[in-house]
Amino acid sequence: MFDNLTDKFDAVFKKLSGKGRLTESHVDEAMREVRLVLLEADVNFKVVKDFVAAVRERAVGTDVLKSLTPAQQVIKIVRDELGRLMGEGDNAELDLAAQPPVPIMLCGLQGAGKTTTCGKLALQLRRDKRDPLLVPADIYRPAAIEQLKTLGRQLGVAVFDTQPGDDPVSICEQAREFARLHGHDTLILDTAGRLHIDSELMDELGRINDALQPREILFVADAMTGQDAVNVVKSFDEKLDITGVVLTKLDGDARGGAALSVRAVTGKPIKFVGMGEKMDALEVFHPDRMAQRILGMGDVLSLIEKAEAAIDKDDAARMEKKMRKEGFTLETFRDQLQMVKKMGSMESLLKMIPGAGKAMKKAGGMQLPDKELKRIEAIIGSMTPAERNNHKMINGSRRLRIAKGSGTRIQDVNQLLKRFTEAQKMMKKMQKMGPKGLKGLMGGGGNGLPF
Repeated sequence: MFDNLTDKFDAVFKKLSGKGRLTESHVDEAMREVRLVLLEADVNFKVVKDFVAAVRERAVGTDVLKSLTPAQQVIKIVRDELGRLMGEGDNAELDLAAQPPVPIMLCGLQGAGKTTTCGKLALQLRRDKRDPLLVPADIYRPAAIEQLKTLGRQLGVAVFDTQPGDDPVSICEQAREFARLHGHDTLILDTAGRLHIDSELMDELGRINDALQPREILFVADAMTGQDAVNVVKSFDEKLDITGVVLTKLDGDARGGAALSVRAVTGKPIKFVGMGEKMDALEVFHPDRMAQRILGMGDVLSLIEKAEAAIDKDDAARMEKKMRKEGFTLETFRDQLQMVKKMGSMESLLKMIPGAGKAMKKAGGMQLPDKELKRIEAIIGSMTPAERNNHKMINGSRRLRIAKGSGTRIQDVNQLLKRFTEAQKMMKKMQKMGPKGLKGLMGGGGNGLPF
Protein backbone atom coordinates (compact mmCIF):
# COMPACT_ATOMS: atom_id res chain seq x y z
CA MET A 1 0.00 0.00 0.00
CA PHE A 2 2.73 2.48 0.92
CA ASP A 3 5.03 1.84 -2.05
CA ASN A 4 3.95 4.99 -3.89
CA LEU A 5 4.16 7.04 -0.69
CA THR A 6 7.63 5.66 0.02
CA ASP A 7 8.88 6.55 -3.47
CA LYS A 8 7.57 10.12 -3.22
CA PHE A 9 9.07 10.70 0.22
CA ASP A 10 12.34 9.32 -1.09
CA ALA A 11 12.30 11.86 -3.95
CA VAL A 12 11.71 14.74 -1.51
CA PHE A 13 14.56 13.65 0.77
CA LYS A 14 16.94 13.22 -2.16
CA LYS A 15 16.49 16.89 -2.99
CA LEU A 16 17.26 17.83 0.62
CA SER A 17 20.33 15.59 0.66
CA GLY A 18 21.67 17.44 -2.36
CA LYS A 19 21.86 20.68 -0.35
CA GLY A 20 25.18 21.28 1.35
CA ARG A 21 23.47 23.43 3.96
CA LEU A 22 19.77 23.77 4.68
CA THR A 23 17.96 27.07 4.92
CA GLU A 24 14.40 27.85 5.94
CA SER A 25 13.45 28.22 2.27
CA HIS A 26 14.76 24.69 1.58
CA VAL A 27 12.64 23.35 4.42
CA ASP A 28 9.58 25.28 3.22
CA GLU A 29 9.98 23.89 -0.28
CA ALA A 30 10.32 20.34 1.08
CA MET A 31 7.24 20.79 3.29
CA ARG A 32 5.18 21.93 0.30
CA GLU A 33 6.12 18.71 -1.47
CA VAL A 34 5.41 16.62 1.64
CA ARG A 35 2.00 18.29 1.86
CA LEU A 36 1.20 17.31 -1.73
CA VAL A 37 2.45 13.76 -1.13
CA LEU A 38 0.13 13.30 1.84
CA LEU A 39 -2.89 14.88 0.15
CA GLU A 40 -2.39 12.61 -2.87
CA ALA A 41 -2.33 9.69 -0.43
CA ASP A 42 -5.86 10.72 0.64
CA VAL A 43 -4.81 11.82 4.12
CA ASN A 44 -7.31 14.11 5.88
CA PHE A 45 -6.44 17.73 4.99
CA LYS A 46 -6.55 18.91 8.63
CA VAL A 47 -4.18 16.11 9.58
CA VAL A 48 -1.85 17.12 6.74
CA LYS A 49 -1.90 20.75 7.84
CA ASP A 50 -1.03 19.91 11.46
CA PHE A 51 1.62 17.38 10.40
CA VAL A 52 3.43 19.76 8.06
CA ALA A 53 3.33 22.55 10.66
CA ALA A 54 4.79 20.27 13.34
CA VAL A 55 7.59 19.03 11.05
CA ARG A 56 8.45 22.55 9.88
CA GLU A 57 8.59 23.92 13.42
CA ARG A 58 11.12 21.28 14.44
CA ALA A 59 13.02 21.33 11.12
CA VAL A 60 13.84 25.04 11.20
CA GLY A 61 15.32 24.80 14.67
CA THR A 62 18.91 25.91 15.19
CA ASP A 63 20.16 22.39 15.96
CA VAL A 64 18.94 21.12 12.59
CA LEU A 65 20.04 23.98 10.37
CA LYS A 66 23.53 24.01 11.91
CA SER A 67 23.87 20.22 11.84
CA LEU A 68 26.50 18.57 9.65
CA THR A 69 23.75 16.26 8.32
CA PRO A 70 20.63 18.46 8.25
CA ALA A 71 18.82 16.35 5.63
CA GLN A 72 19.11 13.27 7.86
CA GLN A 73 17.82 15.30 10.78
CA VAL A 74 14.75 16.29 8.77
CA ILE A 75 14.14 12.64 7.81
CA LYS A 76 14.31 11.71 11.49
CA ILE A 77 11.81 14.44 12.34
CA VAL A 78 9.41 13.21 9.63
CA ARG A 79 9.76 9.66 10.94
CA ASP A 80 9.06 10.79 14.51
CA GLU A 81 6.04 12.84 13.47
CA LEU A 82 4.63 10.01 11.34
CA GLY A 83 4.91 7.72 14.36
CA ARG A 84 3.18 10.30 16.55
CA LEU A 85 0.48 10.80 13.91
CA MET A 86 -0.34 7.09 13.90
CA GLY A 87 -0.38 6.82 17.69
CA GLU A 88 3.14 6.08 18.91
CA GLY A 89 3.07 5.88 22.69
CA ASP A 90 -0.53 4.60 22.83
CA ASN A 91 -1.22 1.42 24.73
CA ALA A 92 -2.76 -0.50 21.83
CA GLU A 93 -2.77 -3.94 23.47
CA LEU A 94 -6.07 -5.75 23.87
CA ASP A 95 -7.53 -5.30 27.34
CA LEU A 96 -8.52 -8.81 28.43
CA ALA A 97 -8.15 -8.26 32.17
CA ALA A 98 -11.66 -9.24 33.18
CA GLN A 99 -13.56 -12.25 34.46
CA PRO A 100 -13.80 -14.81 31.63
CA PRO A 101 -15.33 -15.18 29.19
CA VAL A 102 -14.13 -11.75 28.01
CA PRO A 103 -16.27 -10.40 25.12
CA ILE A 104 -14.60 -8.73 22.12
CA MET A 105 -17.05 -7.20 19.65
CA LEU A 106 -16.07 -6.56 16.02
CA CYS A 107 -18.20 -4.10 14.08
CA GLY A 108 -18.06 -2.27 10.76
CA LEU A 109 -19.62 -1.99 7.34
CA GLN A 110 -20.31 -4.96 5.08
CA GLY A 111 -17.35 -6.04 2.98
CA ALA A 112 -14.66 -4.61 5.28
CA GLY A 113 -13.48 -8.10 6.29
CA LYS A 114 -15.03 -8.52 9.77
CA THR A 115 -15.65 -12.26 9.53
CA THR A 116 -12.18 -13.04 8.22
CA THR A 117 -10.67 -10.76 10.89
CA CYS A 118 -12.58 -12.69 13.57
CA GLY A 119 -10.84 -15.88 12.42
CA LYS A 120 -7.44 -14.18 12.30
CA LEU A 121 -7.94 -12.73 15.79
CA ALA A 122 -9.00 -16.13 17.15
CA LEU A 123 -5.82 -17.68 15.77
CA GLN A 124 -3.68 -14.97 17.36
CA LEU A 125 -5.42 -15.31 20.73
CA ARG A 126 -4.93 -19.07 20.66
CA ARG A 127 -1.20 -18.53 20.05
CA ASP A 128 -1.29 -16.37 23.18
CA LYS A 129 -2.57 -19.42 25.11
CA ARG A 130 -6.19 -18.28 25.21
CA ASP A 131 -9.24 -20.39 24.31
CA PRO A 132 -11.57 -18.24 22.17
CA LEU A 133 -15.14 -18.97 21.06
CA LEU A 134 -16.25 -17.50 17.73
CA VAL A 135 -19.82 -16.16 17.78
CA PRO A 136 -21.62 -15.57 14.44
CA ALA A 137 -24.08 -12.76 15.24
CA ASP A 138 -24.71 -11.60 11.67
CA ILE A 139 -28.10 -13.25 11.10
CA TYR A 140 -28.83 -11.28 7.93
CA ARG A 141 -26.11 -12.99 5.94
CA PRO A 142 -26.34 -16.78 6.29
CA ALA A 143 -23.11 -16.95 4.28
CA ALA A 144 -21.32 -15.08 7.08
CA ILE A 145 -22.46 -17.70 9.61
CA GLU A 146 -21.24 -20.54 7.39
CA GLN A 147 -18.01 -18.70 6.64
CA LEU A 148 -17.21 -18.37 10.36
CA LYS A 149 -18.04 -22.03 10.97
CA THR A 150 -15.75 -23.01 8.11
CA LEU A 151 -12.94 -20.83 9.47
CA GLY A 152 -13.44 -22.38 12.89
CA ARG A 153 -13.03 -25.89 11.47
CA GLN A 154 -9.91 -24.86 9.55
CA LEU A 155 -8.32 -23.24 12.60
CA GLY A 156 -9.51 -25.76 15.18
CA VAL A 157 -11.40 -23.00 17.04
CA ALA A 158 -14.85 -23.55 18.54
CA VAL A 159 -17.80 -21.74 16.90
CA PHE A 160 -21.16 -21.17 18.60
CA ASP A 161 -24.00 -22.85 16.69
CA THR A 162 -26.00 -19.89 15.39
CA GLN A 163 -29.13 -20.11 13.22
CA PRO A 164 -30.16 -17.33 10.77
CA GLY A 165 -33.53 -16.72 12.45
CA ASP A 166 -32.16 -16.15 15.98
CA ASP A 167 -32.07 -12.77 17.72
CA PRO A 168 -28.50 -11.31 17.70
CA VAL A 169 -28.62 -10.26 21.36
CA SER A 170 -29.92 -13.69 22.45
CA ILE A 171 -27.18 -15.35 20.37
CA CYS A 172 -24.48 -13.38 22.19
CA GLU A 173 -25.98 -14.02 25.66
CA GLN A 174 -26.38 -17.75 24.98
CA ALA A 175 -22.83 -17.89 23.61
CA ARG A 176 -21.55 -16.33 26.84
CA GLU A 177 -23.26 -19.04 28.91
CA PHE A 178 -21.93 -21.71 26.54
CA ALA A 179 -18.42 -20.32 26.95
CA ARG A 180 -18.70 -20.40 30.76
CA LEU A 181 -19.86 -24.02 30.72
CA HIS A 182 -17.15 -25.17 28.29
CA GLY A 183 -14.19 -23.19 29.64
CA HIS A 184 -13.71 -20.67 26.82
CA ASP A 185 -12.07 -17.53 28.19
CA THR A 186 -12.74 -15.16 25.25
CA LEU A 187 -15.80 -14.40 23.09
CA ILE A 188 -15.26 -12.97 19.60
CA LEU A 189 -18.54 -11.48 18.40
CA ASP A 190 -18.96 -11.17 14.62
CA THR A 191 -21.75 -8.59 14.31
CA ALA A 192 -23.84 -7.54 11.31
CA GLY A 193 -22.74 -4.95 8.80
CA ARG A 194 -24.48 -2.84 6.20
CA LEU A 195 -23.46 -1.19 2.97
CA HIS A 196 -24.07 2.09 4.79
CA ILE A 197 -24.82 3.32 8.30
CA ASP A 198 -28.47 3.13 9.39
CA SER A 199 -30.38 3.46 12.67
CA GLU A 200 -31.46 -0.21 12.69
CA LEU A 201 -27.88 -1.43 12.57
CA MET A 202 -26.74 1.01 15.25
CA ASP A 203 -29.65 0.09 17.55
CA GLU A 204 -28.81 -3.60 17.25
CA LEU A 205 -25.13 -3.01 18.00
CA GLY A 206 -26.14 -0.80 20.93
CA ARG A 207 -28.31 -3.58 22.39
CA ILE A 208 -25.47 -6.11 22.07
CA ASN A 209 -23.16 -3.61 23.74
CA ASP A 210 -25.58 -3.07 26.63
CA ALA A 211 -26.17 -6.80 27.12
CA LEU A 212 -22.58 -8.07 26.87
CA GLN A 213 -20.54 -5.04 27.95
CA PRO A 214 -17.61 -5.98 25.66
CA ARG A 215 -14.14 -5.32 27.03
CA GLU A 216 -13.02 -4.38 23.53
CA ILE A 217 -15.08 -2.95 20.66
CA LEU A 218 -12.97 -3.07 17.52
CA PHE A 219 -14.07 -1.28 14.37
CA VAL A 220 -12.94 -3.13 11.25
CA ALA A 221 -12.20 -0.68 8.43
CA ASP A 222 -11.26 -1.35 4.84
CA ALA A 223 -8.03 0.62 4.28
CA MET A 224 -8.85 0.76 0.56
CA THR A 225 -11.68 3.24 1.24
CA GLY A 226 -9.33 6.02 2.33
CA GLN A 227 -10.84 8.99 4.17
CA ASP A 228 -14.34 7.49 3.98
CA ALA A 229 -13.19 4.83 6.45
CA VAL A 230 -12.23 7.56 8.91
CA ASN A 231 -15.67 9.19 8.69
CA VAL A 232 -17.40 5.85 9.27
CA VAL A 233 -15.19 5.14 12.31
CA LYS A 234 -16.33 8.45 13.83
CA SER A 235 -20.01 7.54 13.36
CA PHE A 236 -19.59 4.13 15.02
CA ASP A 237 -17.55 5.64 17.83
CA GLU A 238 -20.27 8.17 18.67
CA LYS A 239 -22.73 5.31 19.17
CA LEU A 240 -20.55 2.59 20.69
CA ASP A 241 -17.41 4.29 22.08
CA ILE A 242 -15.09 1.90 20.24
CA THR A 243 -11.77 0.98 21.83
CA GLY A 244 -9.69 0.51 18.69
CA VAL A 245 -9.49 0.04 14.94
CA VAL A 246 -8.46 -2.90 12.75
CA LEU A 247 -7.37 -1.84 9.25
CA THR A 248 -7.82 -4.59 6.65
CA LYS A 249 -6.34 -4.95 3.15
CA LEU A 250 -3.23 -2.98 4.04
CA ASP A 251 -1.43 -5.17 1.51
CA GLY A 252 -3.58 -3.69 -1.27
CA ASP A 253 -2.79 -0.88 -3.65
CA ALA A 254 -4.72 1.95 -1.98
CA ARG A 255 -2.99 5.20 -1.11
CA GLY A 256 -2.75 4.76 2.66
CA GLY A 257 -4.82 7.76 3.76
CA ALA A 258 -6.87 5.81 6.30
CA ALA A 259 -3.81 4.47 8.12
CA LEU A 260 -2.34 7.96 8.41
CA SER A 261 -5.59 9.73 9.32
CA VAL A 262 -7.69 7.49 11.55
CA ARG A 263 -5.75 7.91 14.81
CA ALA A 264 -5.43 11.70 14.48
CA VAL A 265 -9.09 12.24 13.55
CA THR A 266 -10.78 9.81 15.94
CA GLY A 267 -8.31 9.59 18.81
CA LYS A 268 -8.72 5.79 18.72
CA PRO A 269 -5.65 3.57 18.37
CA ILE A 270 -5.08 1.23 15.43
CA LYS A 271 -4.64 -2.13 17.15
CA PHE A 272 -4.22 -4.54 14.24
CA VAL A 273 -3.64 -4.46 10.49
CA GLY A 274 -4.58 -7.14 7.98
CA MET A 275 -1.69 -7.83 5.59
CA GLY A 276 -3.15 -10.57 3.39
CA GLU A 277 -5.78 -13.27 2.96
CA LYS A 278 -4.05 -15.98 5.00
CA MET A 279 -5.25 -16.53 8.55
CA ASP A 280 -1.87 -15.63 10.05
CA ALA A 281 -1.77 -12.32 8.14
CA LEU A 282 -2.90 -10.17 11.07
CA GLU A 283 -0.19 -7.99 12.60
CA VAL A 284 -0.15 -5.98 15.80
CA PHE A 285 0.12 -2.35 14.73
CA HIS A 286 3.30 -0.55 15.78
CA PRO A 287 3.19 3.14 14.70
CA ASP A 288 6.95 3.64 14.92
CA ARG A 289 7.67 0.55 12.82
CA MET A 290 5.04 1.53 10.24
CA ALA A 291 6.62 4.99 9.99
CA GLN A 292 9.97 3.34 9.21
CA ARG A 293 8.34 1.15 6.55
CA ILE A 294 6.71 4.17 4.92
CA LEU A 295 10.08 5.92 4.72
CA GLY A 296 11.79 2.82 3.31
CA MET A 297 13.83 2.20 6.47
CA GLY A 298 12.73 -1.40 6.93
CA ASP A 299 11.32 -3.08 10.02
CA VAL A 300 13.78 -5.56 11.46
CA LEU A 301 11.87 -6.09 14.74
CA SER A 302 8.73 -7.23 12.90
CA LEU A 303 10.86 -9.50 10.71
CA ILE A 304 12.31 -11.18 13.82
CA GLU A 305 8.82 -11.57 15.31
CA LYS A 306 7.58 -13.15 12.08
CA ALA A 307 10.43 -15.65 12.20
CA GLU A 308 9.73 -16.50 15.83
CA ALA A 309 6.02 -17.01 15.12
CA ALA A 310 6.43 -18.99 11.89
CA ILE A 311 9.41 -21.21 12.65
CA ASP A 312 8.97 -23.91 15.24
CA LYS A 313 11.95 -24.07 17.60
CA ASP A 314 11.89 -27.87 17.65
CA ASP A 315 11.96 -27.98 13.83
CA ALA A 316 14.86 -25.51 13.77
CA ALA A 317 16.73 -27.56 16.39
CA ARG A 318 16.20 -30.74 14.32
CA MET A 319 17.49 -28.95 11.24
CA GLU A 320 20.55 -27.75 13.12
CA LYS A 321 21.22 -31.33 14.26
CA LYS A 322 20.75 -32.62 10.71
CA MET A 323 23.17 -30.02 9.37
CA ARG A 324 25.77 -31.02 11.93
CA LYS A 325 25.44 -34.67 10.93
CA GLU A 326 25.01 -34.43 7.14
CA GLY A 327 26.40 -30.99 6.37
CA PHE A 328 24.74 -28.31 4.29
CA THR A 329 23.13 -30.20 1.39
CA LEU A 330 20.55 -29.32 -1.22
CA GLU A 331 18.08 -31.26 0.94
CA THR A 332 18.61 -29.00 3.96
CA PHE A 333 18.67 -25.98 1.65
CA ARG A 334 15.20 -26.91 0.39
CA ASP A 335 13.98 -27.40 3.97
CA GLN A 336 15.06 -23.87 4.77
CA LEU A 337 13.33 -22.45 1.70
CA GLN A 338 10.14 -24.00 3.01
CA MET A 339 10.74 -22.34 6.37
CA VAL A 340 11.04 -18.96 4.67
CA LYS A 341 7.73 -19.51 2.86
CA LYS A 342 5.98 -19.91 6.22
CA MET A 343 6.95 -16.33 7.06
CA GLY A 344 5.18 -14.87 4.03
CA SER A 345 6.15 -13.67 0.58
CA MET A 346 9.72 -12.62 -0.09
CA GLU A 347 8.35 -9.27 -1.24
CA SER A 348 6.92 -8.53 2.22
CA LEU A 349 10.02 -9.85 4.00
CA LEU A 350 12.44 -7.81 1.88
CA LYS A 351 10.53 -4.61 2.68
CA MET A 352 11.37 -5.21 6.34
CA ILE A 353 15.12 -5.31 5.63
CA PRO A 354 16.61 -1.79 5.46
CA GLY A 355 17.64 -1.01 1.89
CA ALA A 356 16.65 -4.41 0.46
CA GLY A 357 13.39 -3.20 -1.05
CA LYS A 358 15.10 -0.45 -3.03
CA ALA A 359 17.82 -2.82 -4.17
CA MET A 360 15.25 -5.28 -5.50
CA LYS A 361 13.43 -2.53 -7.40
CA LYS A 362 16.69 -1.60 -9.10
CA ALA A 363 17.20 -5.27 -9.92
CA GLY A 364 14.00 -5.34 -11.93
CA GLY A 365 11.00 -5.63 -9.64
CA MET A 366 9.82 -6.96 -6.32
CA GLN A 367 8.28 -10.17 -7.69
CA LEU A 368 11.64 -11.66 -8.65
CA PRO A 369 12.51 -13.34 -5.29
CA ASP A 370 9.26 -15.34 -5.05
CA LYS A 371 9.58 -16.54 -8.65
CA GLU A 372 13.20 -17.45 -7.98
CA LEU A 373 12.29 -19.48 -4.88
CA LYS A 374 9.65 -21.44 -6.82
CA ARG A 375 12.17 -22.18 -9.56
CA ILE A 376 14.78 -23.34 -7.04
CA GLU A 377 12.24 -25.60 -5.30
CA ALA A 378 11.21 -27.08 -8.66
CA ILE A 379 14.83 -27.80 -9.60
CA ILE A 380 15.70 -29.41 -6.26
CA GLY A 381 12.42 -31.35 -6.33
CA SER A 382 13.43 -32.89 -9.68
CA MET A 383 16.61 -34.34 -8.19
CA THR A 384 16.90 -37.80 -6.67
CA PRO A 385 17.57 -38.08 -2.90
CA ALA A 386 21.13 -39.12 -3.69
CA GLU A 387 21.66 -36.03 -5.87
CA ARG A 388 20.25 -33.73 -3.20
CA ASN A 389 22.66 -35.16 -0.65
CA ASN A 390 25.68 -35.12 -2.98
CA HIS A 391 25.45 -32.42 -5.64
CA LYS A 392 28.90 -33.32 -7.01
CA MET A 393 27.44 -36.40 -8.70
CA ILE A 394 25.19 -34.23 -10.91
CA ASN A 395 26.90 -34.50 -14.30
CA GLY A 396 25.79 -33.16 -17.69
CA SER A 397 23.17 -35.83 -18.43
CA ARG A 398 21.71 -35.52 -14.93
CA ARG A 399 21.52 -31.73 -15.32
CA LEU A 400 19.60 -32.15 -18.56
CA ARG A 401 17.14 -34.55 -16.89
CA ILE A 402 16.67 -32.20 -13.90
CA ALA A 403 16.06 -29.21 -16.20
CA LYS A 404 13.43 -31.11 -18.18
CA GLY A 405 11.77 -32.42 -15.01
CA SER A 406 11.52 -28.96 -13.43
CA GLY A 407 10.52 -27.10 -16.60
CA THR A 408 13.66 -24.95 -16.47
CA ARG A 409 16.82 -24.54 -18.54
CA ILE A 410 20.18 -26.23 -18.02
CA GLN A 411 21.57 -22.72 -17.36
CA ASP A 412 19.16 -22.40 -14.40
CA VAL A 413 20.34 -25.70 -12.96
CA ASN A 414 23.99 -24.69 -13.44
CA GLN A 415 23.37 -21.33 -11.77
CA LEU A 416 21.69 -22.96 -8.77
CA LEU A 417 24.53 -25.44 -8.30
CA LYS A 418 27.09 -22.64 -8.55
CA ARG A 419 25.29 -20.55 -5.94
CA PHE A 420 24.84 -23.57 -3.71
CA THR A 421 28.54 -24.42 -3.88
CA GLU A 422 29.38 -20.88 -2.76
CA ALA A 423 26.84 -21.09 0.08
CA GLN A 424 28.24 -24.47 1.12
CA LYS A 425 31.74 -22.98 1.40
CA MET A 426 30.37 -20.24 3.63
CA MET A 427 28.62 -22.82 5.82
CA LYS A 428 31.84 -24.80 6.25
CA LYS A 429 33.58 -21.66 7.45
CA MET A 430 30.79 -21.05 9.95
CA GLN A 431 30.94 -24.66 11.18
CA LYS A 432 34.67 -24.26 11.85
CA MET A 433 33.68 -21.55 14.31
CA GLY A 434 31.93 -24.26 16.31
CA PRO A 435 28.42 -24.36 17.83
CA LYS A 436 28.38 -20.59 18.31
CA GLY A 437 28.88 -19.96 14.60
CA LEU A 438 26.26 -22.46 13.47
CA LYS A 439 23.77 -21.26 16.09
CA GLY A 440 24.29 -17.70 14.92
CA LEU A 441 23.38 -18.79 11.42
CA MET A 442 20.34 -20.66 12.75
CA GLY A 443 19.15 -17.51 14.54
CA GLY A 444 20.33 -18.25 18.08
CA GLY A 445 19.13 -21.85 17.96
CA GLY A 446 15.75 -21.59 16.37
CA ASN A 447 14.54 -18.43 14.68
CA GLY A 448 16.69 -17.60 11.69
CA LEU A 449 17.75 -18.89 8.31
CA PRO A 450 21.31 -19.31 7.04
CA PHE A 451 21.09 -17.78 3.59
